[in-house]
Amino acid sequence: MPKCSITDQARETARKALERCGQTARGFAKQHGLSPSTVYAVLSGQSQCRRGEAHRAAVLLGIKDGVIENTNDIAAQ
Repeated sequence: MPKCSITDQARETARKALERCGQTARGFAKQHGLSPSTVYAVLSGQSQCRRGEAHRAAVLLGIKDGVIENTNDIAAQ
């Protein structure tokens, strides 16, 4: 398993939060415009969540503190 700062407890909390809402990882991914495989990788600990879509998924799932930049703002720079 990769070394990262996201704890197994945080991942489990995110999984339980999805379950409490009756939402699947796939449904969460679709709702937020993410790849389902990325969301599964984040929840299972297979991703370090350092950048890109995995970072965005981790922040949206509430398991990582971070900022999600608007990609339109970045492209305009």
